[in-house]
Amino acid sequence: MEDQKNRPHRAPKEKKKHTGDRNPKAFSFANPGRLAKSAARSHDIKEKRLHVPQIDRIPEEPPPRLVAIVGPPGVGKTTLLKSLVKRYAKETLSDPQGPITVVTSKRQRLTLVECPNELEAMVDISKVADIVLLMIDGGFGFEMETMEFLNILASSGMPGNVFGILTHLDLFRKPQTLKDAKKRLKNRFWSELYQGAHLFYLSGVINGRYPDREIHNLSRFISVMKNPRPLVWRNSHPYTIIDSFRDVTHPTKIEEDSKCDRTIVLSGYLRGTNFAAEGQRVHIPGLGDCSISSMESLPDPCPTPYMDQAIAKATGKTGRRRLDEKEKKLHAPMSDKSGLKIDGDTIWITREKGFNFDKDAEDEERGEGEELIVSLQGERKLLGETEEGVRLFSGGEAIKQVSTDKDTGRKQQRSARFVERDADSDEESPDDEGFVSGDDAESDDEEEITEDKLGKAFRTSGDKEGEDIAFADSDSDLGSISGDELDPEDSDDEDSAVRWKANMLETAQKLHGKKRSYRTGDLAKLMYDESLTPAEVLNRWRGEVEEEEENIEDSDDETFFKKSGREKEDEHFEDRAIPILDYDALEEKWSIADNIEALRQRFAISDLLKDKTTNGDGSEGSDDGEDENDEGDGEFQDLETGEEHKADDIEAEREKNARRKEELKLRFEVEDAEGFNNDKAIARKEGGEEEEFGEDDWYDAQKAQIQKQLNINKAEFEALDDNQRVSVEGFRAGMYAKIVIGGVASEFVTRFNPGMPIIVGGISATEDRFGFVQVRIKRHRWHKKILKTNDPLIFSLGWRRFQTLPVYSISDSRTRNRMLKYTPEHMHCFGTFYGPLIAPNTGFSCYQSFSSKNPGFRIAATGTVLNVDESTEIVKKLKLTGTPYKIFKNTAFIRDMFTTPLEIAKFEGASIKTVSGIRGQIKRALSKPEGHFRATFEDKILMSDIVFLRAWYPVKPHRFYNPVTNLIGWEGMRLTGEVRRDQNIPTPQQKNSLYKPVERATRHFNPLRVPRALAAELPYKSQIVQTKKQSKQTYMQKRAVVVGGEEKKARDLMQKIMTVRNEKVAKRRVAKEEKRKEYRKKVAENEEMRGEREKKEKQEYWRKEGKKRRADTDGAGGGKRRR
Repeated sequence: MEDQKNRPHRAPKEKKKHTGDRNPKAFSFANPGRLAKSAARSHDIKEKRLHVPQIDRIPEEPPPRLVAIVGPPGVGKTTLLKSLVKRYAKETLSDPQGPITVVTSKRQRLTLVECPNELEAMVDISKVADIVLLMIDGGFGFEMETMEFLNILASSGMPGNVFGILTHLDLFRKPQTLKDAKKRLKNRFWSELYQGAHLFYLSGVINGRYPDREIHNLSRFISVMKNPRPLVWRNSHPYTIIDSFRDVTHPTKIEEDSKCDRTIVLSGYLRGTNFAAEGQRVHIPGLGDCSISSMESLPDPCPTPYMDQAIAKATGKTGRRRLDEKEKKLHAPMSDKSGLKIDGDTIWITREKGFNFDKDAEDEERGEGEELIVSLQGERKLLGETEEGVRLFSGGEAIKQVSTDKDTGRKQQRSARFVERDADSDEESPDDEGFVSGDDAESDDEEEITEDKLGKAFRTSGDKEGEDIAFADSDSDLGSISGDELDPEDSDDEDSAVRWKANMLETAQKLHGKKRSYRTGDLAKLMYDESLTPAEVLNRWRGEVEEEEENIEDSDDETFFKKSGREKEDEHFEDRAIPILDYDALEEKWSIADNIEALRQRFAISDLLKDKTTNGDGSEGSDDGEDENDEGDGEFQDLETGEEHKADDIEAEREKNARRKEELKLRFEVEDAEGFNNDKAIARKEGGEEEEFGEDDWYDAQKAQIQKQLNINKAEFEALDDNQRVSVEGFRAGMYAKIVIGGVASEFVTRFNPGMPIIVGGISATEDRFGFVQVRIKRHRWHKKILKTNDPLIFSLGWRRFQTLPVYSISDSRTRNRMLKYTPEHMHCFGTFYGPLIAPNTGFSCYQSFSSKNPGFRIAATGTVLNVDESTEIVKKLKLTGTPYKIFKNTAFIRDMFTTPLEIAKFEGASIKTVSGIRGQIKRALSKPEGHFRATFEDKILMSDIVFLRAWYPVKPHRFYNPVTNLIGWEGMRLTGEVRRDQNIPTPQQKNSLYKPVERATRHFNPLRVPRALAAELPYKSQIVQTKKQSKQTYMQKRAVVVGGEEKKARDLMQKIMTVRNEKVAKRRVAKEEKRKEYRKKVAENEEMRGEREKKEKQEYWRKEGKKRRADTDGAGGGKRRR
């Protein structure tokens, strides 16, 4: 401002400060309606972010996100999969098949799956996909498969991340055409999903992949996405998608019967909730319901760098801090990765140069891996059939023939020999080496092995009590500790080196056969083992399990691979974890009621349960507590040591307990920082005072309470070891597990297709039961045909896909469910079918056929589950008809409606009606004719009237359930018409179903007869005029004209001439009408041209007139003119 040369601005005027009261109008909305709209909008925005608080079951190390690539054939799914794998893992897959897992960031992984062009695969993928890449051919537009998959997603649960990808955009030559196509497809995609759905564009293919920049943009967008809100079904069920499959059936069984049931091993990342440790029921779509035989967690084949760092931190090794190129891992067991491909139970190894299968070529130099491959290519032989024999140890000889001589070997068992012992150490058995079990010697958290527990077995003769123990450097250096006495000449170095290996089985049984584990963890395993009874657990704990002693000389060769049995332990053992007690004496002692009562009085809770004190003999004492034998106040006698404990002061004890309670209460409230379980919160819950919470406090409070419970559960489970945690919690989501399933059909192995996704979904106990399921269903608007009751329909409900026979119904005035023969147009109806019970509000979709031969839209209907029940209440109309055979004024006898008096008795009092609309009621059955009854009506009915009764008949759906097992071959139930068409069977014609000509007889009614007395009293205007029949002929009847002769011929000629003339006139009229049409057309064209000319003339006139008026207005004045 100092360097400013022009004139400075004028100083602003000072505003007057408001000195009076605050004006409320100055701070209010000018428009009250706008205020209401803005308030409602802000409240709606705030409410949209609030959902029902849901438990977050995502583990700390979550499973890989499942990315499904879906689209019609020929749209570029495989090319996109290869491009994403190259982008993430820097590897090229020639034939990608099955799930492919890649590491994308420090804590995130993706599992890429290409969905094949089969409706079954699209249905299964829609239930497990976290991210959907919907590929669309930009040149063609949306195809039927794309729209089907979108509707399947909507019924099973729409995931939060669905992206569209436009391909084949390089086929557009003009930029404007490309721009218009993008805009059109984007608007259509938004209308199907939601406004603002992401749509990516991929142009041409370069070297078999999409351009790196476009793939980079797509991959970056996928990597930075947040976890969407989990779907209810996935958040309440365990499931996994299989990326590895093996057939582990014994080969001999397959050789005996190639179609025997197989045992398969499926591996994959666990998702959803936890799998049960034992007895988990699962459903494999396309195979059926199965029970898991065994389950085992495996090391993660594709760990994240965060997991590697955690493992390195636990083991003490240093890990990398960033994701280097070398750490970009890829797990694709079913794909051809670096020459290795797993196809079912077969492993394919490809080599560019090929393999040399000439085993006899001695000059050929091969590596160890090539030697192994060449040996694997040979013919498989069973154990013992090979010419080379069996080699058990690497340094030993190959056994080609087993000796049949029974005299070989030792004559007696070897006894363990120890180093010299003191003479007074007889209390220790030769077997006892001071260990409780072999496991305890290696555990760091158990009791420490001290010199005293080792005993004197390993001491030398020169050692004393206070000196160190001399240990051997290895087991070989112990020499003849476990062997017999040897002669000096046999103790050369070579023999002594392998002497300890002799009779290993005997030595192991002697050293460890009588040892048992007293660790707390092992005891817990025994206690929770459901296959053992409490008595067997106690016997194993005592070491009293009776095992048959095996004779080593007479045992087979298989004994080497058997587990050694445990023999009875010596009764006197110096390092017992529990004392040796006489259990019979203890049982006798504690069967006495007085002893149990005395033991009960030792617990503080005994006085809290009763407001009285109890003497040692069971009688009630005085309230002042002066009785010497009163043990309720803390005075008791130790029954084992005989030591007597005197009672403390009662007041001091009470004060002590009060202080302890207060301390516990304060500690609990400190831990309960959120304040959901303190007195104030409990009082608020009991009183129902909801006004304590603010506008958003309740929602935040519920989320905090759920999170706190999750933290408590997590802390408790982390305190357990892995085995106990799995037995209590199950196999957690995020683990990579191996699932063994037995009793699988052989077709599953022979027809295995790695491109078909295999899903293992856990089912609850309720979902394993069957009953009637009532659903709300609506035929899809794009499906051509309406659906008929009891026609087979395929349901995709939960994990299952099954065929059943639904019965459609509608609520009739909310009093009954009336059966419908067909589904109504453009509205919902009820459907009831027999199938597995499932939770209400579960979405489903229906199909008449999964075949791709159907050219139309294959999704027949969609809906949700309403309820499940073991019974149904559906009725349909039933009309019973009868005819009267006797009529007495308003009473009539009806027949042909019932057959027995019992049926009539059931319908007594029911309403009936005639066709003419006269209402009546059933009264009683007649005694003589069977099935006849008496009925009364409002008016007298006619003999020609038909009487009908409207009744309701209950309808039961058929108990038909046919799971769709497309993985092992499946053919669904066909309609009767399809069966006749396939087998060329003509449709039978029933006589009663044919249409007959309707012959209606003319009804003759009696003339109206009015009594003479009534007719005489009628007024003149209403009197009935009746003309008497004339006996004589009239004049017109008498003069009958009969034409004949020339007159008849003349009339005939004139009629012919007039006929010809009329025909010519008609033709002339048609020709004139054609000419008039042409004329009218020409006149209309002239009118149109004249209208256009007049329009142009009018526009020109008003253009000139406007210029004139504008000029007149400007020149009229009214002020100074601008120059």
